[in-house]
Amino acid sequence: MPIVQQGSINTTALVVPDLYVQIVPPQNLVLNGVPTNVVGAVGTAAWGPVGQPVIVATMADYARNFGPVMARKYDLGTQIATAVQQGAQNFRCVRVTDGTDTAAQVQVPATTATFTALYTGSLGNSVALALNPGSRPNSWRLTVSLPGIAPEVFDNIAGTGSAFWVALASAVNQGQGPQRGPSQFVTANAGGAIVAPAAFALTLGSGTAGTDGAVTVNAATLVGTDTPPRHGMYALRGQGCSIGLLADADDPTQWTTQASFGLQEGVYMILTGPAGDTIGNAVTVKQQAGLDSYAAKLMFGDWLWWNDQVNGTVRLVCPQGFVAGRLSNLSPEQSSLNKQLYGIIGSQKSGTPGSGQSTSYSSAELAVLLGAGIDVISNPQPAGSFWGVRGGHNSSSNTGTNGDNYTRLTNYIAATLAAGMGIYVGQLINANLFRRVRATQLSFLQNMLGQGLLGSADGSLPFSVICDTSNNPQSRTALGYVQSDAQVQYQAINEKFIVNMEGGQTVQVARQTLPGGQPA
Repeated sequence: MPIVQQGSINTTALVVPDLYVQIVPPQNLVLNGVPTNVVGAVGTAAWGPVGQPVIVATMADYARNFGPVMARKYDLGTQIATAVQQGAQNFRCVRVTDGTDTAAQVQVPATTATFTALYTGSLGNSVALALNPGSRPNSWRLTVSLPGIAPEVFDNIAGTGSAFWVALASAVNQGQGPQRGPSQFVTANAGGAIVAPAAFALTLGSGTAGTDGAVTVNAATLVGTDTPPRHGMYALRGQGCSIGLLADADDPTQWTTQASFGLQEGVYMILTGPAGDTIGNAVTVKQQAGLDSYAAKLMFGDWLWWNDQVNGTVRLVCPQGFVAGRLSNLSPEQSSLNKQLYGIIGSQKSGTPGSGQSTSYSSAELAVLLGAGIDVISNPQPAGSFWGVRGGHNSSSNTGTNGDNYTRLTNYIAATLAAGMGIYVGQLINANLFRRVRATQLSFLQNMLGQGLLGSADGSLPFSVICDTSNNPQSRTALGYVQSDAQVQYQAINEKFIVNMEGGQTVQVARQTLPGGQPA
């Protein structure tokens, strides 16, 4: 009584009398949408791996992996902090350096043993080391600590002379078992030390200080290289990011490169102009840069005043983190237009609270910016006196594709189909395959309709899928081609809301009375 998977035996050539049970997989594949809240961010930091995407959900995660927010341009932590304030909680963070970054290192006094920070960066200078008697007799305990993070304890390290230092380095570098793995702060090198161990307390910064390698970083550094091992923006390839930003990358010569990456990866890239920009210059520079793509959203260089609680100061920061965080906290069919942003206390145009300056954008100024494909954060918004994105547009000049919703919904549908439809490759081309391909896409689109991601003004079905002999003739299928054609109508965004009101003592009001006697 063999049990087999369907298709693994030839059921027209059985010889042995028996019961044959075939496991038949479900015929209709069900697609689950890909995440749309993943923000890819690239910038400098005081700690952490370089050129490697790291998953971060909260500021505590960020501090543990990359150190504190730094009050400087191109800082990765600043963008994460402003995005977190908008509700974002799913990041892929990439640290970049200018190549001059170094790791802090200290030599244990009177020995040749050394400790080196696990990563380059100035945060490594704060790593503290303390050697004291261990829990067991004739043993030692090494405590490695970094402010704000739970200390690492390597206990009961025994031995004398050279044997002790070798054992200490092994414990730090390889761990002491499942409950005490290798250090996440330092590496150790016995260095041929032979002296007897003695208690000590020191920091890595008391030796050779670590540096961040952030002095000469620029927008090109953040873009990075696309050859393995990838660095900068290109390290985000294949990470499933739906939104991306290069911290403070205000160099227009790098804008189209970011837009190209966004098209390739299905990432909505958030760009920024330089601080203190003028409207006329912004329009001219965008045209000269040749930026005209639905894959990129260009924010005007009216930077924002933000209360940096880590550094205890009010700082001028670029708008990227605010916009990326707000978009990640919206369903993909939504626009950033008229959605409240948090943590902003002023802008270069409006000034900071108490400055006596109070300037807002005129309709004429907004018309020039939005007409050129440049968005801006401003206060007030149509819904009230709060900070928000004023246009909800990307950088495209095509009115059919220049909305946030077009970019994000298109990328979402495309990424979902790319992630799930590949199962049909390699299967037999017949009417059953056509039916299943069509059913899979229709069920996904129907789920989107049911959840409000799709819809139509007149209530009609906003999608169709064709996969049959009408678009798959024998001449094509004989060559191994199968084609599925889908049309999906997106919901438009109410951008220009017109309310007509006729008033006056001569107005004739037409009233309709309902059956119950109540006015309509």
